[in-house]
Amino acid sequence: MIKGSGTSLDARSAPAERTPVRIGVLGLGTVGQALLRLLAASQSRIERRIGRRLAVTHVALRDPQRRRDCDLSAVALSTDPRAVVTADVDVVVELIGGISPARELVLAALAAGKAVVTANKALLAESGGEIFSAAEIAGQPLGFEAAVGGGIPIIKALREGLAANRIDEIAGIINGTSNYILTEMSRRGIAFEVALGRAQRLGYAEADPRFDVDGIDAAHKLAILAAIAFATPPDFAAIQRDGLARVHPDDIRLAGELGYRIKPLAIAKRHGGGLELRVHPTLVPHAHPLALVDGSVNAVRVKGDAVGQTLYIGRGAGGLPTASAVLADLIEIARTRGCAAVLPPALGWPQASLAPLPVLPTAATVSSFYLRLRVADTPGVLRAITAHLAEAEISVEAILQKEPEAGADAQLAIITSAVTAADFEQALAQIRALDFVRPDHSCLRVEHFDD
Repeated sequence: MIKGSGTSLDARSAPAERTPVRIGVLGLGTVGQALLRLLAASQSRIERRIGRRLAVTHVALRDPQRRRDCDLSAVALSTDPRAVVTADVDVVVELIGGISPARELVLAALAAGKAVVTANKALLAESGGEIFSAAEIAGQPLGFEAAVGGGIPIIKALREGLAANRIDEIAGIINGTSNYILTEMSRRGIAFEVALGRAQRLGYAEADPRFDVDGIDAAHKLAILAAIAFATPPDFAAIQRDGLARVHPDDIRLAGELGYRIKPLAIAKRHGGGLELRVHPTLVPHAHPLALVDGSVNAVRVKGDAVGQTLYIGRGAGGLPTASAVLADLIEIARTRGCAAVLPPALGWPQASLAPLPVLPTAATVSSFYLRLRVADTPGVLRAITAHLAEAEISVEAILQKEPEAGADAQLAIITSAVTAADFEQALAQIRALDFVRPDHSCLRVEHFDD
């Protein structure tokens, strides 16, 4: 025995088990089933971590007769999600998706004194101000790690791990479907429509793929990340979006010859007293880590004033990666449930400290640009094009001229210096008015990261 400590080593033991945390789950699709399987497989490890059990006691689902790949023998099933919200549960896990009725169910759960975990990025991006305020007023935790990046713990990293930093920039591949499509276009030299068809057959893309390929899903996620990083309310409507359909196989090939890969980036940057918020296909230098992320994998790069560059890579979708993030939130909630603990704000900032920041219009945003032109094979073409760029004070960083076959048009690919979109568009309008420039062209943004 150690004298003077008042406690013997032999007397120490594991903490007494506390009452189980009772969980109600709304929705039993791919993620819901994966959550129940993962919880069953890791229950003993969870108990060792937190000294109590997590028990799914109620589940709302559309069809109770449908076969599910999880054990529901000890679960009360209902086709009415409101019955689960009002049941005797401590935490409500919302996995329905969409805005309504998810919004009403989450608000009702918080008002009833229940913690909430959700994977619903659309809900938080479009109604987050109301929901984050409701959680703070109710004094209830709101977990949403699964809303962005699947199994990548990017929410916790931004909110807690990087809390000492002023975040200046976020850039990420946060939609796996878009990344898969561009990867296939690059590997196989196929058109967007063909790559999209492959993604649909493999289940990466829905029958109506616009949510992914038009940048809506990525914009939802970016709105959440920007809110945490910049202490501002989520502003999905302000995010500028360009879809993948504008990317031609020639762009993939020419970008490669210039030393770049095209990736579907979501970007949030401080810019003076405001923000740049944009989602679009982007040329990234081929040696940069983001350029090397292929398939349906996600990656998020965060730049902080103290830590510098950090990068988070992993599976951004799928049942088990998303369930992993949901279960992490449940474990964190269970640690403090029933204790006199001070809950951190959901966004890492008290609602009173959030301040709307102006989002720069597209014309004022700054980047380098890639321009592909088809032109008549006549003397003086390149000199005339570069002269218009020089008049707009736009430097040419790189240029590639593809010699045509006899009688055919030539093709040019140009990388500019960093300029405002307004200056680039003005110069582009003058270039397109030249007699020898054909109507079809392509322009994409280029990002050079100071890693």
